[in-house]
Amino acid sequence: MRNFVNKKAASLQPSGIRKFFDIVQKMDGAISLGVGEPDFVTPWNVRDAAIRSIRRGYTQYTGNRGLPELRDLISEYLLKRFNAEYPAERIIVTVGASEAIDLSLRAVCDEGDEILVPSPSYVSYFPAVTLAGGTPVAVNCTADNDFILTPALLESVITPKTKALILPYPNNPTGAVMTREQLEAIAPVIIKHDLLVISDEIYAELTYTGKHFSIAALPNMAERTVYIGGFSKAFAMTGWRVGFVCSPAEVDAAMFKIHQYTILCAPQMSQRAAVCALKEGFADDFSTVAEMREEYFKRGRFLAGCLNDLGLKCFLPKGAFYLFACIKSTGMTGDEFANALLKEQKVAVVPGTAFGGGGEYFVRCSYATSMQLLSEAVKRIEAFVAEHK
Repeated sequence: MRNFVNKKAASLQPSGIRKFFDIVQKMDGAISLGVGEPDFVTPWNVRDAAIRSIRRGYTQYTGNRGLPELRDLISEYLLKRFNAEYPAERIIVTVGASEAIDLSLRAVCDEGDEILVPSPSYVSYFPAVTLAGGTPVAVNCTADNDFILTPALLESVITPKTKALILPYPNNPTGAVMTREQLEAIAPVIIKHDLLVISDEIYAELTYTGKHFSIAALPNMAERTVYIGGFSKAFAMTGWRVGFVCSPAEVDAAMFKIHQYTILCAPQMSQRAAVCALKEGFADDFSTVAEMREEYFKRGRFLAGCLNDLGLKCFLPKGAFYLFACIKSTGMTGDEFANALLKEQKVAVVPGTAFGGGGEYFVRCSYATSMQLLSEAVKRIEAFVAEHK
């Protein structure tokens, strides 16, 4: 029987994150610092909005782009919160930010186009580029400058085949954030080489070092920036699967056709919940989001301090809810450390290699869990490190 499987799909490696998540689910007494999912429950008023929509019979498809009211609110939200200007007619409501990443790459990539991906970064970027027919090119960022993308790094990897740059800040897995000044430094390189930017800003609301700044807010950048956002992280709505993508007109038109043929629309109940989340956010100046952000910041400071005390060096996260700890002092690689820690102390972290080639001696720890569990996890990690001195 001949092989019916697409060669690109067959060559992909399974997600390094999900491997540990699946093991933890079956392990009694395990603590997961692996999957990046808020431990907060979606606010009741948002849940109630979805329940009421079902009771009223709002269970049909919406238009392909999503509910007009939601797209208007997203446009207003981006302008007021991040000074990023995208009209509602160039916004597509997607099934999470994950669909938005896939859409943007399939709309942009021709066979052989090179797409720059800062490394380390989210596990889906490299496979998504490959499946779209492009060639992912790592831009190796290092702990020496807190994993920030610099003009020199960009220039070092750009070739005539380079078409776009994925810009993933605040960053998963490192917790790095790029400031306005740092974005202003790379913008001339992007314009000089006529690149498209695919800016994944799903953690925009979870920035601890002042207000998040979007590259789309810089002069002449919105016209070459695909902005990706969503409700999963800041609004504690991971299971609702509702995100959005905003883009220049030509890219938007291509993405819209792909979305029409493959997804049709995001679930109406989730969209109505997202409408409520934004309306309530505007009404209370996003105080619920601010409370979650402060709690994450407290947890991040605690965990970073504890790990540094144990010799597992990491910088204080500036955004998202992860830290990227160097475990080289233990004499183990990240893969060895993560597997042994899970086996011996029932604490799950993710090997840094899941996020790119520069992560061999790192592990990612998510602190999107309670202080009680974080404290217990730290005790177990301390015992593990002492055992392996």
